[in-house]
Amino acid sequence: MSCRNLRAGHSVSRYVRLLAAVVATAAAAAVARADVKVGDVFPGLAEAGLVSLGTGEMPPTGGRIVLVDFWASWCTPCKASFSMMADLHREFSARGLVVAAIGVDEKPAAAVAFAKKLAPPFPTLHDREQKLVRAVVVPTMPTSYLLGRDGRVRFVHQGFHGDVTAKTLRQQIETLLAENN
Repeated sequence: MSCRNLRAGHSVSRYVRLLAAVVATAAAAAVARADVKVGDVFPGLAEAGLVSLGTGEMPPTGGRIVLVDFWASWCTPCKASFSMMADLHREFSARGLVVAAIGVDEKPAAAVAFAKKLAPPFPTLHDREQKLVRAVVVPTMPTSYLLGRDGRVRFVHQGFHGDVTAKTLRQQIETLLAENN
């Protein structure tokens, strides 16, 4: 709109305020869209169109504790977190934990190279169309969602903070495994 299109009695500042209100409303709607948080049912992994990166297929998750970790090949903390997740997988998989690492790289070759180099003992998958990462609204890389047996998010971990993250996750996994469902 140009200033010539203003009606008599309407000032530029009124249109600026109206535009600001429209922008603020749109921004609030975008933030509120699907931000998955504690207590929410996590979107189905099987329906997300994830592709295996050669480290095994996704096992059934129904009735199991699931650690869903979002990572990217360019993320240094993501690389550091893989050995911790491998330890958690070895320690708890026989008791009902499933670890699923979801790569969000736009270029599949980068995700494949990352997974091949680290060779984790748990499934690494690629969100090639970025459906899941958009549905969840992942705030940072890495971010992990620890799901209870009912598929609801019980804990969210933004970033990777070494031993602090590992210790906290161990305690939370033990808590969830001890719960009767």
